[in-house]
Amino acid sequence: MLREVNQASGAGLEFVGQAGEGEVGAAFVRWPDGRDGVLTRGFGSLGDLRRTAEALEAARRGGLPVPQYQLLADLPGGVGVVQERLPGVPPETVDRALLESMIALTDHFTGLAPDLPVPSMYLLESGPGFCLHESLQRYDDRTRSLLHWIHEVGRDEPSGMTGDDLVHLDFHTRNVLTDAGRITGIVDWDGIGRGDRRFALVTLRFSAHVRLPDEDLTWFDELLENTLDPAVLRLYWAHMSLRQVDWSIRHHTSADVTQWLDFTETRIR
Repeated sequence: MLREVNQASGAGLEFVGQAGEGEVGAAFVRWPDGRDGVLTRGFGSLGDLRRTAEALEAARRGGLPVPQYQLLADLPGGVGVVQERLPGVPPETVDRALLESMIALTDHFTGLAPDLPVPSMYLLESGPGFCLHESLQRYDDRTRSLLHWIHEVGRDEPSGMTGDDLVHLDFHTRNVLTDAGRITGIVDWDGIGRGDRRFALVTLRFSAHVRLPDEDLTWFDELLENTLDPAVLRLYWAHMSLRQVDWSIRHHTSADVTQWLDFTETRIR
């Protein structure tokens, strides 16, 4: 993709190395003037990614450690995105202090995304390559029961997010960078939208279940209950349950599926 981006834009980017351990690969690149960047294939159209870039600029002005989009290159197979390489590395240690720092950052998402679309929760229909209903319908009786509950939540109110906050749909501990215990970057903004910043708390709680399996996270559960209306928490929990169980069925092991089912069922009412 680097060659395509250079041909389309004349940017003259140099490959530095492979980056990231996420689901979607990225590459470190360097501009001719010495600036470091990260090259990825963008999720969405050129127009979508321009809106993302504008929202991130607003977040940067508000003091959030998010990357600047330096280049958007319209390519035959999608959009090449070169974004600023932020300082820091993914945290080696995940603990309560990191979770609390991430939680505190979400307060700064308030009112930053009036022009972005509201993301779907996909509770009544499958998403585009994720949140697939068919995998749960096929897998076993427990996943079919979960899917039935997800449909039930989708038919209730509220059926979607509201608000003008910036929403990071994949706000977990592998999508922040740290240096000396301080968060220096929030990355992977492919999943971005307008709505309720507190959705990130539920995403982070699911991440904490995996990253801190032996920790007592009662404090986090109480935070969710004290911060979110029960119906809103139910909505967000249904979405994350669908997302994690579907992904585990299609990409991981039966043990992972069971682990997620055990966790998601703790809030099914």
